[in-house]
Amino acid sequence: MSVFNNLRAQLEQLDWPNVYLFKFIVPNNNEHMALVSALFDENADIAYHQSGKGNYVSVSVKEVMLSADSIIEIYEKAAQIKGVISL
Repeated sequence: MSVFNNLRAQLEQLDWPNVYLFKFIVPNNNEHMALVSALFDENADIAYHQSGKGNYVSVSVKEVMLSADSIIEIYEKAAQIKGVISL
């Protein structure tokens, strides 16, 4: 059973394609930022906000997604990046 089953059930209630907002907390270094940014295409709207102490960056991404499965796929890839927290 996938840890994303509840999310999948919620997403399947939406009409597709749809704009989806992803949020991640990422360690503030170029490697982590590049790996997270690479999960999205060049048309994605990506915003970065540094934490108060500068150790982390909040990454918000708006992108048109085609299905619930495409969203789950991105979260699964993000989970493989050490130190990245999906919100």
